[in-house]
Amino acid sequence: MNSRMGRARDFGATLLRLALGAYYLMHAYYAGAVIGVQALAQANQQMYGVPFPLVSAWFIVLGHLAGGAMLVIGLYPRIGALLNVPIMAGAVLFVHLNQGFFMRGVVVSAAEGRAAAWGYEYSLFLLIATVAAVFLGGGMFTLRSPRKGIRISLT
Repeated sequence: MNSRMGRARDFGATLLRLALGAYYLMHAYYAGAVIGVQALAQANQQMYGVPFPLVSAWFIVLGHLAGGAMLVIGLYPRIGALLNVPIMAGAVLFVHLNQGFFMRGVVVSAAEGRAAAWGYEYSLFLLIATVAAVFLGGGMFTLRSPRKGIRISLT
């Protein structure tokens, strides 16, 4: 691969890494601070039939938090992405698969003004993008990488 194509590939991997990391950090905050771990565990058990609901709720919050941070700062980004693969696979399989492919807004409670996004297309897209990040690596400006080039090495 020539130098220009290699830089383009690394730039694309960097954009993917940063976008996924930001998404997962925001989702960790939402799941942990807004919804709350106990409420997430209850929803996992009662609404979605997720096995080990409390363990899975903590894994969702901590996996998104640690994996998202690892992606954003570029510290072992493949591991950061890999932490989020089972979470997104669970979102597709347990939460959204029976809702159909296309994402759409559904009114949950008109009186409270609450709506929810249904459909698995977005969760599936994030799952595939996260798997791609596992294969591509962190791209440019990572903190640790076995490849040489425009990377930051702390060791």
